[in-house]
Amino acid sequence: MWTAALVLYQLLARSQPLWAQDDVTAAVITPQDCSLDCIRQGGPGCEYCRITRDDVKRALGFNSIHAFGSCIPWPCFELLGEDDPKICQHYVQAPNDVKVEVVNEPSPTSDTVVVSWKPSQYGIAFLRGFQVSLQALGGSAIACQLFLFHRNLSLPASHAQMVYKSDPFPGLSLGSQYAVTVMALPVPEEWERFYHSKIISTRSCAEKNGLEQCKKDWYPKHIEVQQEGTAITVTFNLAPPNLGIKNYFSLCYANGMKKYTDITPNSSRNKTHHSYQLNDLQEGTNYTCEIAANEVDAVRKTFNVKVMRIQKESPSPRSVTPSLALMLPLCLAVVAIVVVLVAALTRRKTMLQMKKPDMKPDIIKQHQESGTQEEVMSLQRNRQTPPRLLICYSSYDGPAHVKAVMQLGAFIQQHMATQVCLDLWDSLSVAEEGSMAWHCRQIQECDFILVICSQGLSHRPKPGNKNEEADRALVFGSNNFSSDVAIQLIGEEVGRTKARGQDLSKYMAAIFEYSEETDIPTELRLVSQYMLTKDLQLLFSHLHGVALHRPGRYLKVNHISEEGFLELPAGAALQLAIYEAGMEMTAKRHHSAEEGD
Repeated sequence: MWTAALVLYQLLARSQPLWAQDDVTAAVITPQDCSLDCIRQGGPGCEYCRITRDDVKRALGFNSIHAFGSCIPWPCFELLGEDDPKICQHYVQAPNDVKVEVVNEPSPTSDTVVVSWKPSQYGIAFLRGFQVSLQALGGSAIACQLFLFHRNLSLPASHAQMVYKSDPFPGLSLGSQYAVTVMALPVPEEWERFYHSKIISTRSCAEKNGLEQCKKDWYPKHIEVQQEGTAITVTFNLAPPNLGIKNYFSLCYANGMKKYTDITPNSSRNKTHHSYQLNDLQEGTNYTCEIAANEVDAVRKTFNVKVMRIQKESPSPRSVTPSLALMLPLCLAVVAIVVVLVAALTRRKTMLQMKKPDMKPDIIKQHQESGTQEEVMSLQRNRQTPPRLLICYSSYDGPAHVKAVMQLGAFIQQHMATQVCLDLWDSLSVAEEGSMAWHCRQIQECDFILVICSQGLSHRPKPGNKNEEADRALVFGSNNFSSDVAIQLIGEEVGRTKARGQDLSKYMAAIFEYSEETDIPTELRLVSQYMLTKDLQLLFSHLHGVALHRPGRYLKVNHISEEGFLELPAGAALQLAIYEAGMEMTAKRHHSAEEGD
């Protein structure tokens, strides 16, 4: 029985500090009006006192406002350390849990805040007070408040849960940022952990007073866009009359072009809404527009305008009828030529691996010696720069396949008005960034990505076969591994894009004539697929967004047709590289089949 009573007594004794701490946690301490004599003597009612400039002036004998600006210094030795200098030499760590609370203020143009914090338990027994300062960012205005304990006060560690508050800081500008610093006193020399700072923002005018009462923060909430032909009409709500806003402006931009419009409503006609016209916008272009009051730092409202392409009427039949007699023989001749070309192309495709195409060496030599583009293609007016195309490939199929990829990139860049990104051409950047980082950056920045699929794309090294990968690195360089990984990343990105229901037009897959459709990985079956060089025109249409077929019309791009590209030196070099790669692939398959037998 005595043992149980002793255990109960010990539990109650240990729980008393916890109860006391719970009581302290709920306590909030606010500043008191005290005299310096009370603080020095340690009398009752001087536990947490505000120190005014007059107190400092009487203690120091001069006006601190002129000497230190609007901030009050804390001369510890002068105020408290005359009898005991050691009282100002102890370390006290910075306060914790600094918070800023906005309090009500009748003025519609300013805010008032109160700062609260908790003292740190480290050095709390030597804590003499706090100094709180508030300074506007980008300005020199600063406000300080000084709070002291009386000299005989020594706080226990449990008081680290108490919340101390400052006096209100009034007259803070709306929509501004301030730096709040709470400093623990005394401050020893050469120590950086005696204060805690944070950045605060006052409320905006709209947050405090409502949007309809703030001139700078007001913006139109209701915007309606209507299109009739090429005319774009925008209707928006006007600002309340009490704000005195008379002028507005609109700014539309797309593809590096900007269209600025001044707006001056006539309040006598309509006091709530106004309509204005957007002129000289290009057809088939998506514009991002902003509208705002014509005031300094006014908030802008963003909206989108899509200018539809207007279909032009087809020519009258009567204007064509007189020329039918002349056009009919020509059409028959064209049809006959097309039939002959189709037959020749079919025969050429079946004999691709057996008969070398008739190439002119002088044309290929001309391509190798020329380093400039040979023709300029006229495309859409709204595109300021050519589209960027990243070509990815697998070098496992050998140098002939890599050469075919390089010749394809050269042809696209020279004759398809496209900027090609290829690791073979950017060795310096690849070396500086690293192959993997270079590919990841190009995947993000390029407008289109073309993956050249081949049999080697699905190759994976066998476990333990290190010699194969080492030999491959010696022959083709270290970029191959990153290129293969980049293709895997592209496949994953295609899957995520498809799962989100987003546009897949950025990604394309292609094979040369010596590859099979089964060489295209499953994850790339979701994107557009092309056979090269047969589908060069379709690839051009994809890159530039031009329709090859329209009602009653057919667009033919010079030198990109299935036969016409051979007339160009770059096209002849591309076809020869594809032929040589196809012969090498055929020999490799034949060799593999013999080893299998």
